[in-house]
Amino acid sequence: MRLAEIRNTQRELYYFQLRLGVAGIIVLAAFAILFARFFYLQVIQSEYYATKAEDNRIFIRPIPPNRGLILDRGGVVLARNYSAYTLELTLSKIADLEGTIEELATLVDIQPKDRRRFRKLREESKGLDTLPLRIRLTDEEVARLAVNRHRFPGMDIKGRLFRQYPLGELASHVVGYIGRIDDRDVARLEEADVRGNYKGSDHIGKTGLERSYERELHGTTGFEEVETDAGGLIVKLLRRTAPAVSGNDISLTLDIGLQEIVERAFGENRGALVAIEPSTGAILAFVSKPGYDPNLFIDGIDPVNWDALNNSPEHPLNNRALTGLYPLGSTFKPFMALAALELGTRTPTQLTFDPGYFTLGNTRFRDFKADGHGYVDMVRSIVVSCDTYYYVLANDLGIDNIAHFMGQFGFGARTGIDLEGESAGVLPSQEWKRKYFKTPEQQRWYAGETISIGIGQGYHAHTPLQLALAVAALANDGVMHRPHLVDYVENPRTGERTYTKPQPLKTIPLKAESLEVIKRAMAGVNKEGTSARAFAGASYTSAGKTGTAQVIALKHGEKYVASQVDEYLRDHALFIAFAPVESPKIALAVLVENAGFGARAAAPIARKALDYYLLGKSVDKPARPAPAPKKQDGDD
Repeated sequence: MRLAEIRNTQRELYYFQLRLGVAGIIVLAAFAILFARFFYLQVIQSEYYATKAEDNRIFIRPIPPNRGLILDRGGVVLARNYSAYTLELTLSKIADLEGTIEELATLVDIQPKDRRRFRKLREESKGLDTLPLRIRLTDEEVARLAVNRHRFPGMDIKGRLFRQYPLGELASHVVGYIGRIDDRDVARLEEADVRGNYKGSDHIGKTGLERSYERELHGTTGFEEVETDAGGLIVKLLRRTAPAVSGNDISLTLDIGLQEIVERAFGENRGALVAIEPSTGAILAFVSKPGYDPNLFIDGIDPVNWDALNNSPEHPLNNRALTGLYPLGSTFKPFMALAALELGTRTPTQLTFDPGYFTLGNTRFRDFKADGHGYVDMVRSIVVSCDTYYYVLANDLGIDNIAHFMGQFGFGARTGIDLEGESAGVLPSQEWKRKYFKTPEQQRWYAGETISIGIGQGYHAHTPLQLALAVAALANDGVMHRPHLVDYVENPRTGERTYTKPQPLKTIPLKAESLEVIKRAMAGVNKEGTSARAFAGASYTSAGKTGTAQVIALKHGEKYVASQVDEYLRDHALFIAFAPVESPKIALAVLVENAGFGARAAAPIARKALDYYLLGKSVDKPARPAPAPKKQDGDD
């Protein structure tokens, strides 16, 4: 019995020793593996992990540059920058976004418009992870958020540079606005291979000069090394690897005083005015009414304001001077008369009888004066704006001669102004009609269509900018310069300026005697013709031409009565002018939508513009919309 117990004890001891040995081997193997791993990490991979650790501690932060200023020709600031703090959320670090916003609303004032803008930014900026919830925080709000920062992962307070347009709506279509970078902007930047220069930048020029001169205004992004703690908060600045370089300032040819006078003169009317210096192509005023406040767009316009602007029947976001297409009405007549002189179709003294109409086949084209003007020569036809004279002239010239001659003045073509989005318009011709229409019947040119073209109606569709450029070329004896808004670009660090040199587009071959006849006739328009009332008492000489352009076509024999037509279907009022006649310093074109006669609605605006620019005179009250009286002789 005792022998059996001894054997059992020996067996248990053997197995215990065996298990202990196996366990020891396993422990030794584990320690060997652990040691090998430590050796691998600490010795073999020491440099790699040291770099990784340093990367976790050191962060390369982009430094957005200051955006360049935009100033008028006298140094008045139209676009500038200021600094403020924003409350920003990093979406990837927030589990419950709505809950976080509700909690933050107990610390700072978050308005419904802030929430709407934030939602709109999320929808439009899918590629961005960090978005602003509140902008322009007060010092008290910044302090309150900073104390509670540990409660909100993904919340940050950032100092930002903000764009500001101190003059609001004034010149808004020229200056344009900046907005947050969206997917389309990213694609555009990548295509231009400049995406890297926008690291840390949230905004980019969207319209106007802000977009056209984006590369000049943006500047160069800088970079700096900063040390962060475990929570990602910046502890200290280590070194600046590359300084941010501020964008260049741009100084305009625009006279903001003239711009303001004109915008006020329009009152509540819709329309456009473009004023050009004939000898250089410099834009002096570039008006599109109504305008809008570009400050609304800087950090994403809220849906309420966007709907108000986008759905307004007055279309305030449309740049009428640049993209609006209109018939020219009787402002086309001086160019028709010049074509007749240059092509030998008329002499200045040759008479045309006006019984009040012109008949072509079975169609009667009526003059605005029912009993006609009797016998008129070329100068008289422009002074009193005789339609019948130009019905007959258009029929004699033919559409192809008209189109070829007018094409020299830039009608139906982009001017090349330094703004993006310009419309080309339509200069009617047989070739244009064949390209534009599809069926042979539609492509056919009819003789009656030429008659309407002669008085600036029919298929005519031109921008106010095109018309102003044509008038400037006429005033400058056929020398046409490319219109431009920027006078020079200035480096704010060195003061170096790069000027926009006047760029002659072409010299239209015109006889001096032909130009003298047209200028004399246009001077007569302001002295004794259709715009004499608007220019009564002017101390300078000026030349002009009124125009009234139909919006809707009238049926044969139908009479136009403005009071019986919806406002948006009434005639447009136009006026062109340059002054002084002997040495033109300014040429302009005015269009007032649905305002009736050019003599009553457009010419007074031009008078205010010329008085201010030539004499320094100002106006205290905007022009009121003219009523729609019955048309009389002397109106157009």
